[in-house]
Amino acid sequence: MINFEKFELDNGLRVLVHQDKSTPMAVVNVLYDVGARDEDPTKTGFAHLFEHLMFGGSINIPVYDDPLQLAGGENNAFTTNDLTNYYCQLPAENLETAFWLESDRMLSLAFSKKSLEVQRKVVCEEFKEHYINKPYGDVWHKIRELAYKVHPYRWMTIGAELSHIENASLDDVKAFFKKHYNPSNAILVVAGNVTVEVVKQLAEKWFAPIPAGKKYLRNLPVEPKQAEARSASVNANVPLDALYKCWHIYPRNDKRYYTADLITEVLSGGGSSRLFQSLVKEKKLFSNIDCYHLGSTDAGLLTISGNLVKGIKMEDAEAAINEELVKLQQNSISQRELDKVKNKTESMIAFEDMSITNRAASLAMYELMGDADLINKELDRYRAVTANEIKEESKIIFEEQNTNTLYYYSNN
Repeated sequence: MINFEKFELDNGLRVLVHQDKSTPMAVVNVLYDVGARDEDPTKTGFAHLFEHLMFGGSINIPVYDDPLQLAGGENNAFTTNDLTNYYCQLPAENLETAFWLESDRMLSLAFSKKSLEVQRKVVCEEFKEHYINKPYGDVWHKIRELAYKVHPYRWMTIGAELSHIENASLDDVKAFFKKHYNPSNAILVVAGNVTVEVVKQLAEKWFAPIPAGKKYLRNLPVEPKQAEARSASVNANVPLDALYKCWHIYPRNDKRYYTADLITEVLSGGGSSRLFQSLVKEKKLFSNIDCYHLGSTDAGLLTISGNLVKGIKMEDAEAAINEELVKLQQNSISQRELDKVKNKTESMIAFEDMSITNRAASLAMYELMGDADLINKELDRYRAVTANEIKEESKIIFEEQNTNTLYYYSNN
């Protein structure tokens, strides 16, 4: 059981406090309710660009890292299609340093042409290194374009194309900041050797004076139900042929999400999983194969991907995957197999919860989903999934017309 208390400032900032006296450390986690899905389709990659800009210094603190390091702290951040999360960990007695740093960049991030140019260059290099020049780097650009036609999940967090970041103006950046990076669109979680009383005092001192800003109301287009199978082919200088198959699944808040998550474990959760045993170990069609989903807030994708063993035909590899899916659709999994994937999920959740940094980030994410106490309820939701639900959901998810397939051929 992870205990926490919650309060809200007058400017709309939600604050959650999780006390853990077993550590001398504290974590300050600020989640902004903005991700790549909130971008203008003609100006993508901004949420990720901001992840970099937020470390460029604020008006009163030219270099964010310097005072944090003097206080014995470290920090990082990540951006997804759904959210942007900043966190720092430091000795609990220096907690106020983190409040000062985080509140100052929320209030007064330093925008300058120089800062924008520096971070733009960093992001453009990242785009080239990981998505243009890297083998298979464009896979998720292709898959998203194939699977999504109206929802903004159709582009990646890095952006739909390099030119959007190359052409981002200072005014564009300022407008994006004003719209999303304010107290009414943020969640603050403080975890570790702290008390609610001290966190309240510090939150009032450092965050309460910041103007609330206009609450951003999300109104995204809903992806229509896919009515026909889609596919695309790529030829590239990669070492091996690869196959990617994706199916639309459920939003993060949907009860069926937990069933879909367990399906990925049945198919690909380690060396004893079905796809590995059958297609890698026995039939030797793939050198590696995975089944996963991205845990996205809106309706996401369940993906099976693998690199083919040299000389194996693409159609044979695909037929073997389909054969495994038919087995899942037609025969209920055994209680033993169900218990195995549930136990694995339970141990993964327990392992994640060991770190106060993870606990803080999870509380923020669950609060964003509408109920921070989900951190204590999720395990029961996994435990409630039945073998029959896995069978029935497999029939729905793996329908032919719900399939998006990317055939990635090697020129070598």
